[in-house]
Amino acid sequence: MKLAIVLACVLGFAAPSLAAEAKVGVVVKIGGIPWFNAMEMGIKERGKQLGIDAFMIAPTSTDPALQVRAIEDLIAQNVKAIGVVPNDAKVLAPVLEKARRAGIIVLTHESPAQQGADWDFELATAVSFGEAHAQMLADKMGGEGDYAVYVGGLTVPLHNAWADAAISYLKSRYPKMRLVGDRYGVAEDVDKSRSTTLDLISAQPQLKGILAFGGQGPIGAGRAVEERRKIGKLFVIGPFSPSQGQRLLKSGAVAGGYKWNPRTAGQIFVTLADRLLKGEAIKDGDNIEGLGVVHPDFEKHTITVNGLVPINLETVDSLAALGL
Repeated sequence: MKLAIVLACVLGFAAPSLAAEAKVGVVVKIGGIPWFNAMEMGIKERGKQLGIDAFMIAPTSTDPALQVRAIEDLIAQNVKAIGVVPNDAKVLAPVLEKARRAGIIVLTHESPAQQGADWDFELATAVSFGEAHAQMLADKMGGEGDYAVYVGGLTVPLHNAWADAAISYLKSRYPKMRLVGDRYGVAEDVDKSRSTTLDLISAQPQLKGILAFGGQGPIGAGRAVEERRKIGKLFVIGPFSPSQGQRLLKSGAVAGGYKWNPRTAGQIFVTLADRLLKGEAIKDGDNIEGLGVVHPDFEKHTITVNGLVPINLETVDSLAALGL
């Protein structure tokens, strides 16, 4: 690096930046689903634009141990920055701290106030995301009836924060809506979401709604609704990839949801890594590409903006056309 700088100065060329040589690895929850496929596109696009070797690692299951192993591998590779979408905030904290001690920038997404992260970024607040889905479900159910809640896992921090917000919102505003059972940790698995929904339909004949937080939950639940001919009787609400759920939404098996753009999230990982590797501090009022003007919570090291997009009959085709 020092020799390159000397030669550049002698020959009159611009010295290469640290960020230009950077290697950035992003560890996501699970591979093979449209949400993280779109995120990978964003990671690679922004990496190419900035001249950074940016790539994604996608475990074969949501077992947090696989994420720990992937992060350990990245530390061993001497990457400059690591991004993570955690499956378990507490399990990952020690290995993220280890990465920071090794001088690696650590960024997270979907895990506000993550211990061991330099910064976490969110494209919606947990409360606004949960409440928006809760209100949509209440509208579809007419403000009364039984509903169930799915999350990606009982240790997934943001999914459970969404569920907390949604349940609290419905309890306070729609007392005739009743939560049945505990939370079901199936919403990152389309087959488990489908089978859980089929079981609930049999066990809870009065069930009118499902809040499925996790990209595969609405898909699996929607398929079960179709199978049991419950369209118009059982309403499935939650975030999902429009390209994957387009047909189910149009059939009425999935009633709708909200999301942000995972492709944008992938780009933001690389944008923030590049900025921090250049020594540029994040300040209040900064305009950061992909996030806009930010007002960070410096105590929690979290950046939050409102990037919610509704998924409905009016928007699903245009969102799907973007590959989301």
